[in-house]
Amino acid sequence: YSSLTYLKRLPAGMLKIDQSFVRDMLEDPDDLAILDGILGLANAFRRQAIAEGVETLAHGEVLLQLGCPLVQGYAIARPMPAAAIPNWLATWRPDVAWFGRAPIKRENMPILHAWVEHRAWIASVTGYLQGERSDVPPLDCRTSHLGQWLNHAQEHHAENAVQIQALVPLHAEIHALTATMVRSKQLGQTDALSQQMARFSSLCDQQLLKLAAMLR
Repeated sequence: YSSLTYLKRLPAGMLKIDQSFVRDMLEDPDDLAILDGILGLANAFRRQAIAEGVETLAHGEVLLQLGCPLVQGYAIARPMPAAAIPNWLATWRPDVAWFGRAPIKRENMPILHAWVEHRAWIASVTGYLQGERSDVPPLDCRTSHLGQWLNHAQEHHAENAVQIQALVPLHAEIHALTATMVRSKQLGQTDALSQQMARFSSLCDQQLLKLAAMLR
């Protein structure tokens, strides 16, 4: 309460969103939720918001979809001496991926969260298979975050029915392959695991692209 009162009375017209929330928002659903909440507060109190730590084009795309067009970070420019700024201003152009990227509708926010949660799950699978994590990732496609969203979306997102129906078998195939990869790792079948991981990467790319297409 005291923080909100302070924000309401703050004589600043712009809020800067710390890079600690921005940097990991593509793989951390909690950071995405915090970021979305901050932008909502900024809008409620009629403040502009600028996000720092935009290191990739994907960061910029998601921020534009969240309604945050003001950003700073390595995806735009590296630090430079003051004398270089005029030339940079005259020559810099946004990447084509950012053109026409409008804020998504509020009812489509669950799709964006599903996209980020799936990226987080992919990272946990890859981390386990590469020996960077000790916990076996969740394998049941029905209880995963994306699986639960797909189950809900089949009943409540009629406008995306075709895309959702295409995602369901792909999601099941990815989880079945993940269970196979876990067994290969546990049995020390490194050659088979290498081939399976390549297939896993390809399928996950397809899944993420299909989810992202539903936001456009």
